[in-house]
Amino acid sequence: MLTLARPGSVRARCTLIAAVFAMCVLVVLGATVDLAIRWRVQSDALRQAERVASQWSPVAREGYVPNPIPANPPVDLIQVVDARHRVLNASREASRTVPLSSLRPPPDARFQPHVECPPQGRCILLHAIRLSPDTDAAVVYAGIPEPDLLATHELEYAVAAGTALFTGLAAWTAWVLVGRALRPVEAIRARISQITVSDLSLRVPVPPGNDEITRLATTANHTLSQLEGAVEQLRQFDSTTSHELRNPIAGLRTQLEEALLYPGDVDPHETLRSALATASRLEAIVNDLLLLARLRAADPSPPERIDLGELVCAEVSAQRGPFPIHVRAPRGLEIRGSRMQLIRVLDNLLTNAQRHAESSVEVGVEPADEGVVVTVTDDGPGIPPAHRERVFERFVRLDEGRRRDPGGSGLGLAISRDIAHSHHGTLTVEDSPRGARFVLWLPLVSGGPGH
Repeated sequence: MLTLARPGSVRARCTLIAAVFAMCVLVVLGATVDLAIRWRVQSDALRQAERVASQWSPVAREGYVPNPIPANPPVDLIQVVDARHRVLNASREASRTVPLSSLRPPPDARFQPHVECPPQGRCILLHAIRLSPDTDAAVVYAGIPEPDLLATHELEYAVAAGTALFTGLAAWTAWVLVGRALRPVEAIRARISQITVSDLSLRVPVPPGNDEITRLATTANHTLSQLEGAVEQLRQFDSTTSHELRNPIAGLRTQLEEALLYPGDVDPHETLRSALATASRLEAIVNDLLLLARLRAADPSPPERIDLGELVCAEVSAQRGPFPIHVRAPRGLEIRGSRMQLIRVLDNLLTNAQRHAESSVEVGVEPADEGVVVTVTDDGPGIPPAHRERVFERFVRLDEGRRRDPGGSGLGLAISRDIAHSHHGTLTVEDSPRGARFVLWLPLVSGGPGH
């Protein structure tokens, strides 16, 4: 089956649509104008013929019609015809032997307009008036040869030419206007074609105004800014990851090489224990990296309704730390999310608090700002304000953290914040009279307390 090829550009398609629409409208309008002009010309001609026939019918009834009948231009064809279709009298331009028409009005409708079209020649627009209802009454005919406007197709040709002209004008106007409107789009396309992954600093030009194209350019620039930031973070992440993995791998290799080169000087059991500890640290780093990748790339697991107070109490009970944990967690504060991911966040926060506490840890759960807040506070040295955002960066470990836990990966808090964001929540460090205070905010389930 044959199919019509579509124009390749938006500009061409819009121009074609405008041209087709204009042509349809103009064709309908042109046909209406043509019919209206024809009807008006014909009506005027028949009205003039009626006026002349009405002028001569009483004269013919009295028998005083001059011979020949004087014409009344443009009504030049006048005849008086008897009941036997014989021409009794006529004007100079009318035939004296052949009637203008065979029409004979009936007695009850003596005035009849008519268009008579002979086999040869032009049609005649005439008006027939029967002189009386009598059977043998004569008929007066007054007619006008069909005007050139009706006899030829000049009017149709003029309408067709006007339709073609205005259709072309509409197409040209649409081509120019759409081209002008799409000029910023072409500029945006040209600039985007110059942007590469290695250089995301370019931005698309933003046209003046506040139309859809302006908003598109603004959104594109915002997306490019976010993409540039994400790529820069990825580069930094790759560099930091390579560094963090290189050190334990190099240490593990050194230990194994020493065990092979100096078997008499190196305790093999100590070497294996040290290698196992290094492998465990590498495994923890890899697992955390895989979890980060899943959080950022994979589809989230189906959420479930979770009583956050109950979950916090369960995790606090499962903790086996050196210091007691005091918890205030009322039941009934429900959120929606992944239970396993939230357990990971709580475990990270509680482990971090136990690591830095001096004597105890406090955990609180309470509603706040159409959500629920979980606070984990220790009585340790705390986090300086300048480093409160840095602790959530990947592989960032402050000196105090390295001293207390040399084997940590530096990914726990970064993972916790990503999990909070995936649940439409936040994880921050806030001021505390003593120690560090981590605050996790999550939105309540619709219909929970405060809703």
